[in-house]
Amino acid sequence: MIDARRLSALQLDALKEVANIGSGHAATSLSQMLGKKVMVRVPKILTGALDDVILKIADPNDVVASVLLYFLGDLTGRTLLLYPYEDAQDLTDLLMTPDQQEPEELQESLLKEVSNILSCSYMNALGELLGLLILPSVPGMIVDMVGAVLSSVILEFGQDKDFIFCVETEFDFTDAERPLRAYFLLLPDSASLEIILKKLNVTK
Repeated sequence: MIDARRLSALQLDALKEVANIGSGHAATSLSQMLGKKVMVRVPKILTGALDDVILKIADPNDVVASVLLYFLGDLTGRTLLLYPYEDAQDLTDLLMTPDQQEPEELQESLLKEVSNILSCSYMNALGELLGLLILPSVPGMIVDMVGAVLSSVILEFGQDKDFIFCVETEFDFTDAERPLRAYFLLLPDSASLEIILKKLNVTK
């Protein structure tokens, strides 16, 4: 059994390649949704225990929007897409027409939908690269302080929280003042992580 806490440089490089492909797919999906050019900056990669990784990307008192998905098929596990709250608001603004005022419920629905598409972009990239079928669940959303989100997610993840693979991505929009940040967290179960690394031919 592969020890997920002691991945080699070669194994991490392989996962970084998956992150690059997935981020490119996500940028393409956003571009198609918005009808405008979207560039993606080279993603940063973090690995480690779930609570350690989340606390590296945000302060416990920061408010974030988080969207949780389960995935089934040839691989099983969970994904979590995290946005700093301001970035989540800016993203929903981009999805609406100028000066359009929408109820909070619709804004949340828009964010869940775009998050579902982005998460599926990462998972589809992984599935295509490995030749595996990956099926996502309906997304669930939490908007709260990082500490509260972390507590909820740890309960969802149970004991399988020792290894998390986090892709920090910045999306550049032609008409936005700054890039928007999103953190895609992949938590495969132990058997699925072993399948991923074997398919990438980096099990040693």
